[in-house]
Amino acid sequence: MNIIVEDFTKSWVTPSEYDYLLAHGWRHFGDNFFRYNINMHDNAICNVIPLRVKLQDFIYSKSQKKIQKKCSEFTISIDNVCIDNVTHSLFEKHKKKFIDNTPSSIYDFLSSKNVSNVPTQIKEVRVFDSETLIAISYFAIGENSISSIYGMFDTDYNRYSLGLFTMFIEIEFAKTQDLLYYYHGYCYDVSSFYDYKKKFRAVQSYQWDTKKWSNIIK
Repeated sequence: MNIIVEDFTKSWVTPSEYDYLLAHGWRHFGDNFFRYNINMHDNAICNVIPLRVKLQDFIYSKSQKKIQKKCSEFTISIDNVCIDNVTHSLFEKHKKKFIDNTPSSIYDFLSSKNVSNVPTQIKEVRVFDSETLIAISYFAIGENSISSIYGMFDTDYNRYSLGLFTMFIEIEFAKTQDLLYYYHGYCYDVSSFYDYKKKFRAVQSYQWDTKKWSNIIK
């Protein structure tokens, strides 16, 4: 397999162009698109595997249903992106959970200009415990798919698995729009902190050599 390390910058793409890029292993933060098929993990080279969920076949596992039930007391909103002081405070609290590759700013993941429309329509999920904001996630919308960009949560609420819960909210939004795919990032071909992304039913992986997607049985 050839080594792929590619990137480009584009501030706007059409919804269909966005779908095409996602379907060929591309991801983005703001207007920076990138894809790569190898990386370093635990001081060793590993293969990078893009993932997506085929929404028509997706069902929740027993453990995922438990997370939803546990979080059922919280209030949810989905709206255009609003970067405010509460956003920055939550980001600073959440980033303390990182051991390596600690992000410096929410703008590592989102455009600092026209944030709700670069490079396509961007929405945010907010989760509240009463009046307290406890989680935010961001996703981008294509013609037939959405892509999860970044999620963060109040680490005082670790037991609620809010990172997964916001992904479930994004999936439900995509289903209400009759979309086909939910792109939720990469994993590695070795055990890593990305393994939770493999644990979605109807998950598919991108094959760099054939440029096709195949089902992972879950």
